[in-house]
Amino acid sequence: MGGDEESWIAERKRKRSIGNDVAEAGDVVAMREMDMEKLRSVVRDCLGKHLYSSAIFFADKLATMAGNTPQDLYMQAQALYLGKEYRRALHLLRRFHLVSADLRFRYLAAKCLAEVKDWEECLVMLGEGDVDEDGNVEMAEEQGVDLSESKDVEEREIHISSAMCLLRGRAFEALENRARALCWYKAALKADPFCYEAFEHLVDNHMLTNEQESKLLSSLKFDPEDRWLSLLYSCRANKYGQGAKIDMKIAELEQELEEPQSDDESRAICSLKDNTDVMACRADLEYHKGDFQRCYESTKALLEKDPYHLRCMPLHLGAALELGRKNELFLRAHSLVQEYPTKAIAWFAVGCYYYCIRQYDHARRYFCKATAMEYSFAPAWLGFGNAYAAQDESDQAMAAYRTAARLFAGCHLPNLCIGMEYLRTNNLNLAEQFLLQAKSICPDDPLVFNELGVMAYRNKEFKIAADWFDKALNLAPKPLTDSWEPTVVNFAHTLRKLKMYAKAIFEYEKALALYPRGASTYAALGFTHHLQGNSSVAIDFYHKALGLKPDDSFTAEMLSLALADECHLQNASGSSQLF
Repeated sequence: MGGDEESWIAERKRKRSIGNDVAEAGDVVAMREMDMEKLRSVVRDCLGKHLYSSAIFFADKLATMAGNTPQDLYMQAQALYLGKEYRRALHLLRRFHLVSADLRFRYLAAKCLAEVKDWEECLVMLGEGDVDEDGNVEMAEEQGVDLSESKDVEEREIHISSAMCLLRGRAFEALENRARALCWYKAALKADPFCYEAFEHLVDNHMLTNEQESKLLSSLKFDPEDRWLSLLYSCRANKYGQGAKIDMKIAELEQELEEPQSDDESRAICSLKDNTDVMACRADLEYHKGDFQRCYESTKALLEKDPYHLRCMPLHLGAALELGRKNELFLRAHSLVQEYPTKAIAWFAVGCYYYCIRQYDHARRYFCKATAMEYSFAPAWLGFGNAYAAQDESDQAMAAYRTAARLFAGCHLPNLCIGMEYLRTNNLNLAEQFLLQAKSICPDDPLVFNELGVMAYRNKEFKIAADWFDKALNLAPKPLTDSWEPTVVNFAHTLRKLKMYAKAIFEYEKALALYPRGASTYAALGFTHHLQGNSSVAIDFYHKALGLKPDDSFTAEMLSLALADECHLQNASGSSQLF
């Protein structure tokens, strides 16, 4: 064999060896990548099964073996966050200088700071941004950054800029800068209408007036297939003065699902019949109408379906309190304290129970505890003030009501309570100011018109008072229940002052039909007959009033006068017959 042939053979062997080495190296890389992907699957599965310690362990090994790639470090930081190791997650992001690499990293770092209550540092981490009162945002830092990821067309994600605006709002609210928080919540909702938490903060905390809510909702951009969400937002937000419209929207949400006529139509059709949130919207509307019995029945049915639906719980407790259902309040309070001892709603329920049984010292103690746990829990502030007002402690009651009015600008109840307290202390000018302010916020609350009628009655403006009372009764839910008996009696008193005795008698009889044991109503009815000269009829009603309340000095005095008048009439009649 010649030298040339040997050289050729040697060269072939060398190339074959190099090829084998390359192939083996490629196989090793492929196997290594498969191992890494397998480990990533393990981490994702641990997170999905809430095995956070396992997720943290495997994510740490994955990041090290994969060379600390941003993708794997982000997964590790997420695992640490979900495992409540917030400081460690933040340190990891800072250690590898990932905070400025992507908005996702910066948002996660800000979330870690929020969880440890470092709100000012959280705002610094989120970056500077300018927002106007309508929620329009200008953030130069985030311009030009591709926020989107390669996702399937059918997937729908909350825009990260919306999430960052929401977090800014939470930070400002925690720092008690509610004006700035309000603007950022608006910005979050405008950036993505699917950011429900922003809507929840705005509505549940009563941060917007009725007009502001309508303006904000009209500015949101919903796709045609998302009409259900637009309707649901409208039902939850606009309660005041729009009862009929909300009823129609709820009916549309609850209508039965029909067969689609085309593929396009199938995406636009939805039915939320028997959905608990829609049921809660209906109960909320009934409560604002003053129909406490129907509200109670609605919330009771809802809680039988979902016993831990906390959003409707204040409505259920409020309706039960209005109806005097002390056993229901006791059972709910006991259950809530066992299940949610760190939530304001549990101690609010305890306060409602003690308020119902008229132990106001205990009630205000638990209302106070609820406000300490959740400063922005409106029902607890109102209950706190009511507990003081029930014991004639006007200064403390007014302090609680003023705090509620400052915190919850979109709710008319604090202004109504302030007006009622001024009315109780006979400060009629200030009472009128706050009652009219409550009326401007909520133009269809019958209780507001009742209090305006009482104020006009005390000012001896009986014609105006009669108009207010008539308006209140027209707005009150039908049929009237015994809770509206005082308003009917007030209307009857006013008609009697206007010398409209027949109408006054009709209203008194209507009040007695609602509450047959009203001693003062029997006395007022007897007095009206007495003014008409029907002393014999008046005597019968005075006797009924004294049978229910024997120590009523006014009724006893009027009975004596009526008996004297009757005797005089009988004597006069007898004398006439004699002659």
